[in-house]
Amino acid sequence: MGNRRPLIAGNWKMFKTAPEAADLASRLKSLLHDLTDVDVMVAPAFTALGVVADIVKGSAIHLGGQDLFWEREGAYTGQVSAPMLKAAGCSHVIIGHSERRQYFGETNATANRKMKAALAGGLMPVLCVGESEGEREAGQTFPVVKGQLEGGLNGLDAEGLEQATVAYEPVWAIGTGKTATREQAQEVHQFIRGRIKESFGEGIANALRILYGGSVKSANIAELIAMDDIDGALVGGASLDAESFAAIARNAVRPVKDHS
Repeated sequence: MGNRRPLIAGNWKMFKTAPEAADLASRLKSLLHDLTDVDVMVAPAFTALGVVADIVKGSAIHLGGQDLFWEREGAYTGQVSAPMLKAAGCSHVIIGHSERRQYFGETNATANRKMKAALAGGLMPVLCVGESEGEREAGQTFPVVKGQLEGGLNGLDAEGLEQATVAYEPVWAIGTGKTATREQAQEVHQFIRGRIKESFGEGIANALRILYGGSVKSANIAELIAMDDIDGALVGGASLDAESFAAIARNAVRPVKDHS
């Protein structure tokens, strides 16, 4: 397990107007003001980044974008660049989320371009990987995850990986109420860490945070975080309620293992 500090990230997706996001951020800041053992990040809609940035500034809550484009600027209507996210107060950005892949044509190649743009822009990217229900039933979990991981990280060096996080999100468990068992999640997380070790070395592999995403709740985060290779969660629906998300963060404190 090493000394990896847990990260609980909230993906607010296409929810919350700017005033609603401000209210949620204010309540989270109050509820988590004394949390010291877990990192917290929230990713509001682009329209709410400014107001949320103002609220969480100086707190332990980090700000992330839900996506970015790989060019710094240009005639790309509707797109947002790494410098724009950085200027808005972001330290993180989510890349390759399954919904971006499903609805907006995200591929491993475009995720890779976004990863490089994020790192070049001083952002810490969270690369999402995960299989569909059909792929899991067909026994394709590991090949699919391996392809997404290698495609997304292609051309990155060890220095880049030091700034990155990977999130394993089985698509069949996102917003469905289904959750991978802690053993199922650990198996894939261990696989991911093994692939990172092969490509980037043991030191990077041991330091890399790998999050689990898929119907995470305050009731199941403790058993997930107790697994050796699960370092936190990328939370969807439960991050839209301040009390629920705060409870997840508080329950994500790593148990102390007795190695005597």
